[in-house]
Amino acid sequence: MTHNEKKLVGIMEELTMFFLDLGSKDIRSRINVKNGNADMEITADYPEESRERLEILNEYFQEPKNEALEDFYWELAGCSDTGESSQMMLVGMMVDRAEIEIGEQEVKVFLSKKLADR
Repeated sequence: MTHNEKKLVGIMEELTMFFLDLGSKDIRSRINVKNGNADMEITADYPEESRERLEILNEYFQEPKNEALEDFYWELAGCSDTGESSQMMLVGMMVDRAEIEIGEQEVKVFLSKKLADR
């Protein structure tokens, strides 16, 4: 598995753990890699009492991308249990674009990441 692929898997793993912790029972994910770009999508149901956490998730994804720190922090992320906000901010730092659509019972997260040439 390449370094880029490991990062994609890690991003989806963090989002899956976030949604499981949220109380989601139906989580679906998709990764499409084409022309040096990865588009990721995760769709999940959620309990109504968790809506506020979803709205905060959008704030985490507005972190500016920081490629210089990306590799260093990603290695640390797998080694610690520093909490939801730091992990989701890290995901935000790793992607080029993030969009969240919060419906009444379902949320969709769209992420896009330009892949490094390696």
